Amino acid sequence: MFEARMKRLTARMAETGTDGVFVGPTSNMKWLAGFDPHGDERPVMLVVGPKSAAFLMPALNADSARQHTDLPFVTWSDAEGPASAFARVLAETGISDMTTPSIALDETMRADFAMMIVDAFPGAKRQFLADTVGALRAAKDESEYKLLKMNALIDDETMRAAFAALKPGMSELEAAEVIKQTFKVQGASAEFVIVCFGENGAFPHHHSGERRLKAGDAILLDIGGRKDGYPSDMTRVGYCGTPPEGFEEVVAVVERAVQAAIAAARPGVKASDVDRAARETIAAAGYGDRFLHRTGHGLGIDVHERPYITAASDVVLRAGNVFSIEPGIYLTDRFGVRLEEIVILGPNGAEVFSELSRQPVRVEG
Repeated sequence: MFEARMKRLTARMAETGTDGVFVGPTSNMKWLAGFDPHGDERPVMLVVGPKSAAFLMPALNADSARQHTDLPFVTWSDAEGPASAFARVLAETGISDMTTPSIALDETMRADFAMMIVDAFPGAKRQFLADTVGALRAAKDESEYKLLKMNALIDDETMRAAFAALKPGMSELEAAEVIKQTFKVQGASAEFVIVCFGENGAFPHHHSGERRLKAGDAILLDIGGRKDGYPSDMTRVGYCGTPPEGFEEVVAVVERAVQAAIAAARPGVKASDVDRAARETIAAAGYGDRFLHRTGHGLGIDVHERPYITAASDVVLRAGNVFSIEPGIYLTDRFGVRLEEIVILGPNGAEVFSELSRQPVRVEG
């Protein structure tokens, strides 16, 4: 699989006129080579040039890293420093043969690593990985589809267990612990847990605290786990006893926005078109100024990655893109409603990974 991805990258480099790609010990390296070695202050990077690909690798980490890849290493010790080894990597991959190459740098690598590259090619045309590794990562393959689907079903089960465990008097932190343990039982780890009771739901990125559930509260749960290297992400809502005034109306508006965005999501449309479908639905109901964030973000190895579903994005969506659709309405001091699905684009439209209903869940009050 990783050999195939490297071939796709070199083909993409030829299409985009990119002479060199520099990947740090990040999720980009994980996707491309199958591992991302410990990234401290010692420079380590994967360099892909017109001749070949090779790792700049600290000798201290080489034996351990060798278990994960057959790509060549150019090593350096603490005593000698990385400069000479870096020059050899550039020569072996063929990048140093060019005086003004077009290079792509991993935007998530350490700044001191990036400065080594910038200093080596002061006249180079520089860009980040959006058109090379980023473009390839954005179109998921069959193996990634299976892992994302598996994690979505784990998220479904965890969400069911979370709502089943809720009861008046339970704190947000206590509910969060139930969610973490449910992920663990299923062989996953909790990637993030947002539990919002009552007015705390009006904060899109609320930090769960000591707020305790009481009758009449709205409930918002935004949770994600990770198993076998890939995550999940989902948001559902409910209420304790009886819903607060206006809650059901707002849920209905957000549900229509989700449906509109899913219907708009298909290959060939812009990400902004999907955002607009959700945003116009909410605006038409009179809540336009209460939709406080973008409609979605890509999901892959990272919870947030390309493509981003924003009003300003000109990115044209392609088959294989995976992203969230998560419109929301946030009413200060009252409650918030967000409904979130992760979808993958097929030839004819969007497939939702989750199999869990978006209907609000009633908790006994």
